[in-house]
Amino acid sequence: MVSQPVGILRRLIPVFTVIGLLIATYLLARLPQASPTDRARLAARFGFTELPIILPDGLPERSVRAVNPEYEHIRSWVSSVGAAVAINDLDGGGVANDMCLVDPRSDSVIVTPAPGSANVYQPFVLTPTPLPTHRAMAPMGCVPGDFNEDGWTDLLVYYWGRTPVLFMNRGGQAPLATGRFRPTELVPTRDRGDGVYDGQLWNTNAVAVADFDGDGHVDIGVFNYFPDSQVLDPEGRAGVQMNHSMSRARNAGGAHILRWTSAQGGSEPSVTYTEQVAIDPAVGSGWTLGAASADLDGDLLPELYLANDFGNDRFFHNRSVAGEIRFELAEGERDAFTPKSLVLGHDSFKGMSIEFGDLHGSGRFDAFVSNITTSWGLEESTFVWRNIASSPQAAGEMLRAGRAPYENEAADRNLAWSGWGWDTKMADFDNDGEVEVVQTNGFIKGSLNRWAWLQELAMANDLMLRNPQMWPNSRPGDDVAGSQPIAFWAAEGNGRYTDLGAALGMTDDTPSRGVAIADVDGNGSQDFAVARQWGQPSFYRNTTARPGDFLGLRLYRPATSPDAIGTPAYGAQVRVRTPDGRTRVAQLDGGGGHSGKRSFDLVFGLGEIGEQPVSVELAWRDLDGVLHTRTQQMTRGWHSLMLTDQAREVKVP
Repeated sequence: MVSQPVGILRRLIPVFTVIGLLIATYLLARLPQASPTDRARLAARFGFTELPIILPDGLPERSVRAVNPEYEHIRSWVSSVGAAVAINDLDGGGVANDMCLVDPRSDSVIVTPAPGSANVYQPFVLTPTPLPTHRAMAPMGCVPGDFNEDGWTDLLVYYWGRTPVLFMNRGGQAPLATGRFRPTELVPTRDRGDGVYDGQLWNTNAVAVADFDGDGHVDIGVFNYFPDSQVLDPEGRAGVQMNHSMSRARNAGGAHILRWTSAQGGSEPSVTYTEQVAIDPAVGSGWTLGAASADLDGDLLPELYLANDFGNDRFFHNRSVAGEIRFELAEGERDAFTPKSLVLGHDSFKGMSIEFGDLHGSGRFDAFVSNITTSWGLEESTFVWRNIASSPQAAGEMLRAGRAPYENEAADRNLAWSGWGWDTKMADFDNDGEVEVVQTNGFIKGSLNRWAWLQELAMANDLMLRNPQMWPNSRPGDDVAGSQPIAFWAAEGNGRYTDLGAALGMTDDTPSRGVAIADVDGNGSQDFAVARQWGQPSFYRNTTARPGDFLGLRLYRPATSPDAIGTPAYGAQVRVRTPDGRTRVAQLDGGGGHSGKRSFDLVFGLGEIGEQPVSVELAWRDLDGVLHTRTQQMTRGWHSLMLTDQAREVKVP
C-alpha cells in the first residue's frame, strides 16, 4: 500500500515535469549576451559627440495636438507621431550638410545647417503659403529629392489633413533662405480663392521615392495612416475611425502611387505627377508607418515593402513597364517550425519602419523592420529579414512565383527586442566592413504607467476597435514605453549584435522617431541625426578615433540646369568587392523608412586596405530608362561619377 506522501509526490510528477520543461525551454531560448567587458571593448571602436541643432527663435513648444472631439480622450496617442529629419545637399555644394526637420512642438518644417559642417546660414521655416492651408493640418515628414531634374534638391513635405506639398528649389549661389523654395501642389487641388484648403484629407506617415517604372524619372509612393478624415480638427465631424483590428486592420487611408510625367526648371520650377492604380486596394489599405524599396532581382525595378501597424506587412514584386507602374503581392513561405507572425506578409505585429541594407555582407539586400518589442508590455519581435536567394536571378524566380525571398533571423542575431521601435538605418560607422544599425524607440512619455490599459485593449474584441470611444484614455501625463533611448546595434563578431547605445552616451530617453545618416563634413565617417517626439532633436557627430578606409560615391545623371552638378542617379546600385573577398551592396535611395531620410551618398567601409584598389560594379538607368552596367577598379576616398551611357568622374565644388 502506497503511503500518502508518496502518492502526493506521484501526483505532482506531471507538474514538476512541466515546470522543468518550461525552465529548460526558457534557458535554451535565451541567447548569450555580451559581457560588460565585451561591450566596453566594442564601444571603444566608436566615438560620437552630441551637438546642438540650431532652430529658429520664437517657435512655440507645445506637447500635445488639438484633435477631433472623438479622439480627445486619446489625444496623446493621436499625437505620438510627426517628428522627422532628413539630411541632404540643398545648396548644391556637393556635400550633404543641410537638414530638414519636422518639429511637432511647433508643427514647423525647418531647414538648418548640419552641426559640425562648414555650412553657415540662418535656419528658417518653410510654409506652404500661398497654397491654401487650414488649421487642422500638421507636417509629418520631409523628403529631399530632385523631382524636376534640374540638379537642385527640392523638399517634399507630407501632412496629416492635406495632400503633400513640393517645395521646389529655385537654385542659385546665395545662402539658403525661405525664398529659395517655391511651394507647389503634388496633387491637383481646388483653390476656393480664400486661402482655405478644401482638398483631400490625406493623413500620411510614409513616403517612398524611386523610379518605379524604369523610365528614367523618379516616382513617388504616398502611404496614408488614418482614413481620409478630420483627425486634427477640434471642430471636426463625428464618424472618424480607428483601426478595425489589432492584427489585420485594412481600413486605413490607402496607398497612392504617383508617376512622373513632366517638369520644368528655372525661376518658377514645377513638376507634374499622375496617380496610377499600381497596388490592389485589397492589400494596399493597411495602416502604413514605413515604406521602402530595393531591387532584388537585378532589373533595377525596385520592389516595395510597406510596414503596417496593426497587422500584415506587405511586400510587392515590381512588374512595371515604362509608363505603367504595377506591383504584385509576394509573401514568405511558412514551414512547420515557424510561427505565422514570423513569416513575411502573414504577421500580426505593429510595423513601424523598414530599412533595406546589406546586413550580412552577402551582396544582397536584407531588411530590418521595427515592431513593438517591450518586455512585459507587448513583446513582439523585430524582423530581420535575411535574403535567402542565391542570386538576383534566383530572387526573380521566387518573386514571379509570388514568394518573397526572406526569412526572419532577428532572435538568432540578438536583434529581436529593443523596445517600442521606430525608424532604423544601417551604416558602417567605423568603416571596418561591418554594418551597424541605429534604431529609434519609445512611444508616449508621462508619469503614469498605462501599459495595463494597452494590454487590455490588445485583447479586446476586434468589433470594438473601430470606434474611438471604446479605446482607453491616453492623455497628457500617461506613459506607455516613454523612457526608451535609441539603440545602437553593433556586431559582436560571432553572428550576434549588441546594443551599445548606453556605452556610447546615447541615453536621452525622450521618445524618438526619425533617424537620418550623412557624412556632413566629407571626411568619410558618417554622422546621424535623431528627431524626437515632443523634444529637442539630437545630432551625433562621428568622432571615431581610428576609422578604417572607405569608398564614398556621389552618383549623378545630367541635369537640365547648367549651374548644377547633376541630378541624383535614382536607383543606381553598387556592389563593392574588397581584396579579402567580401562583397557589399548599396543603392541610391530616394527616401524610405518611417520619418528619417538618409543622404544620397553611398559609403562603403573597407577596413585597412591602403592604396590597394577595389572592384566596383555599377548598374544604373539613364534618363531614357536604358539600363547600363560597368565594373571598374577604384581607390579609397570620395568619387563623384556622372552616369550616362558611361560612368565618368566629375569634379564637384
